[in-house]
Amino acid sequence: MLTARTREGYDLPVIDLTDPRFAVPDDPAASRALHDAFVADERSRRFIPTFVMRLLLRAAARQSRLVRSVFELQGGFLDGLSTYVMKLGPDNLVAPWNTPMDRRVAAAPHVRLMRLRMQQVARLLAEGLVEHLRADTSAPLALVDIGGGPALDSLNALILLARDHPALLARRITVHVLDGDQDGPAFGANALAALTASGRPLHGRDIAWHHAPYDWNTVAPLAELVRTLVAAGAIVAASSEGALFEYGSDDAIIANLAALRADGAGARLVAGSVTRADEMRRRVIAQSRIRLFPRGLAGFAPLAARAGFAVVRSENAWLSDQVLLRPSVG
Repeated sequence: MLTARTREGYDLPVIDLTDPRFAVPDDPAASRALHDAFVADERSRRFIPTFVMRLLLRAAARQSRLVRSVFELQGGFLDGLSTYVMKLGPDNLVAPWNTPMDRRVAAAPHVRLMRLRMQQVARLLAEGLVEHLRADTSAPLALVDIGGGPALDSLNALILLARDHPALLARRITVHVLDGDQDGPAFGANALAALTASGRPLHGRDIAWHHAPYDWNTVAPLAELVRTLVAAGAIVAASSEGALFEYGSDDAIIANLAALRADGAGARLVAGSVTRADEMRRRVIAQSRIRLFPRGLAGFAPLAARAGFAVVRSENAWLSDQVLLRPSVG
C-alpha cells in the first residue's frame, strides 16, 4: 500500500479512490443503506443525556486519537489530518490510529458518509474539468483547494483523470492549497510525491504543490492568486470538501466565490460539499461542538447565485450534498 509521512513522522496510507480498498460503494442501494445505518446509530444515542455522552467520550478519548481529536476540537473544527485518517476506513488504519476504538470510529456510518463525500467531490471535479481540458490541450491547470488540508479531493480528481483521460493531463499542473493548518498540507505534499513516483498513478505528470496559510474571512490573497493564474493563461478550478461551504459564514462563501469568479474570467468550476438541513442533521449538529452551518441546497444556492455561480449538478451523501458550480451566464 502506498504511504506518505506526516509531520510527526508517521507513515499513513495514501487514499487512491481507484483502489477498491478506499472506494465507497455509492449506488442508490448502498447509499441508502449507509443512511439507514446512520439514522439507527443516531437514534440509539438520542436519549443519552449530554453529560453522560461527554463522560463516555472522555473515556473513549483515552483509547483513541480519533476520539480525542473530536473531543478536543480547535475552534469548532476537526483538524484536516484527523479527518483524513477517518477517511482511510477501519481496515486501512495504522499505528498510532489503529486501536480497537479507532477502528470503531472509522467504521461508523457517519465516517463512511464522510468518505463518500470526498469521493463525490473528487468525481465532480474530475468530470467537470474534462470539457475545459479538451478545449485547450496546452493551458496549465491550476486546482485551488480552499480549507483542503491534505487536498486529497484534488489529488484524487487528478488520479481519476489520469485513469480515464490520461492525454488531458499532459500539461503543467499546480495544486494550490489554501489552509491555515500546517499538518494536513504537509502530508498532502508528501502524498503527491508518493503518487508521482515510478509505477504510481501520477508518475510522469508535471504537478507542483503550493501551500499558503489562508483565512477565508479575508479573501484578498485568493483574489490575487486567481488574477495571477488567469493572467498566466491557466484553467482554474476550485474545490472545498468539508470546509468553506459547511463551516463558513454566508458572507465568507459569497466573498470567496466572487473572488474565484473574478468577473467571469476566473474559475471555470467549483466543487464542494454543503451540509444538509434536515431535522436529524440539525439536531446532531446542535448536540455537538462542531460549528457547521446546516444550509442544505436550498440555503446554499442563493449564496452561490449572489456570487455569480449556479449549481449545475449535485450528489447526495445524506450528511451533505456535493455540488458542482459553474459561472452563471449573463
